[in-house]
Amino acid sequence: MFVFSKKQFARLTGKSEGVGGKMVDLGAGDGAATQIMSSFYNDVTVTELSQPMRKQLARCGFKVEEIDRWFSTSYDLVSCLNLLDRCERPKTLLGQIRAAMKPDGIAVVAVVLPFKPYVESGNRDHMPQEVLPIRGNTFEEQVESIIESVLTPAGFVVRSWTRLPYLCQGDLNQAYYWLHDVVFTLSLAPRN
Repeated sequence: MFVFSKKQFARLTGKSEGVGGKMVDLGAGDGAATQIMSSFYNDVTVTELSQPMRKQLARCGFKVEEIDRWFSTSYDLVSCLNLLDRCERPKTLLGQIRAAMKPDGIAVVAVVLPFKPYVESGNRDHMPQEVLPIRGNTFEEQVESIIESVLTPAGFVVRSWTRLPYLCQGDLNQAYYWLHDVVFTLSLAPRN
């Protein structure tokens, strides 16, 4: 999986390499994106459902945390790359992200557009239990809908966003797929 380079990550977050801090990468997969972000943080935790990927992440030196426990700690960065369309409870996940962010922390959230949720395990129909109200026919309309209908109500402020190509592993028909990703850098909205 390739979402962004070190240079793109630095520009999105305003971070410099080697500064330090604590991060978590949710649904880290093979750890390729985690590896890029880890050069900006000195304490790196990951979550992943796949047992083979969990073993690979541990071999890379990342702390592997259970998906039902990671949010009991506070982080300078919470990364959630291309996971909201693949989990059963994306609204709950956004609440966990908010709760796990330090007051001055950031979240980096990537979403594949057009938005088409598909949960691999769980329901027989592969649909999430919680539905995100994302509307629109174009990339831009869906980005606007995510900000207004999902992120703002979940308690986030969008600091920056960009459109990036997302390269992911393919299948028997095609070696790699090229998709459109919107990547948001978020901070916490002030509580009323």
